[in-house]
Amino acid sequence: MSNGLNRREVLKYAGVAAAGMLASPLARWAGAQSEKTKKILFFTRSQGFQHSAITRPKNDPNKLAFAEQWLTDLGKQHNFEVTCSKDGGLFTEEGLAPFDVIMFYTTGDLDKPLKGNPSPDDINNKPFPPGGKELFLRLIGEGKKGFLGVHSSADTFDHHPGVDPYIDMLGAEFVIHGAQQDAQIEAVDSNWAPIPNLQTFTKKEEWYILKNLAPDMHVLLVQNTKSMKEQRYRDLAPYPETWARHYKEGKVFYTSMGHREDVWQSDIFHKVLLGGLNWVAGNIDAEVKPNIHEVCPGAMMRPAGAA
Repeated sequence: MSNGLNRREVLKYAGVAAAGMLASPLARWAGAQSEKTKKILFFTRSQGFQHSAITRPKNDPNKLAFAEQWLTDLGKQHNFEVTCSKDGGLFTEEGLAPFDVIMFYTTGDLDKPLKGNPSPDDINNKPFPPGGKELFLRLIGEGKKGFLGVHSSADTFDHHPGVDPYIDMLGAEFVIHGAQQDAQIEAVDSNWAPIPNLQTFTKKEEWYILKNLAPDMHVLLVQNTKSMKEQRYRDLAPYPETWARHYKEGKVFYTSMGHREDVWQSDIFHKVLLGGLNWVAGNIDAEVKPNIHEVCPGAMMRPAGAA
């Protein structure tokens, strides 16, 4: 098993990219391959707002949504077996046992039932059972499962008094977002092994404003607030957009990207997500030395003494 890209793979990727001859987005990032197929639970339950990328057809609720199918296809290319579900009933010892990685694209309090009268396409949308949230966090903290969150996973178990245990695990909490707009996202670590040659880029996205930032995160990408048109962003100090960190003994990775389907199809999202998956799955080792104070001075850190 490789612990990273070997020299031949790196040269091949660099040469092909320079020539502009990449055949397909899925072939554009040659991640490390594990001898063992790693299993991912892609959990897409929305107790609040549900994004279109994870909305299944109303007339066929068992058909995968766009992002679910995209990740399933990506997994086939990189030795990941993906299970997609909106069923919180899986969050038991037995239900989570098969998985190496738990990935969230979620909103709201996942341990509560849907608000209002569920429609037919919500038949698989069920809350965590009693103790399911605590079990999930314990498994991550013990290093028995890796965790990866995208976009609205920061808008999950949020807006509670203090710092919710889930937010403590993730490393940040959603505050609000403005209109979708361009922002410059600055790469502050271009040499992190799971995401080689990460570069600064500009992208239109539904960018989140985040608070309660964990002081021990290793920041990879920074939101350049001064590059944005809305004053609500420009008034803020630059803050983390993508990071990796340890939660107790476990590995946690988060990126705020992922609102629209075309973002999922973009090269940068592929590269960031695949690198994160390889790290939390244990396919690639990498140092996650805290750097948030150096690269994001003035960001909304977690209050001293908070969870």
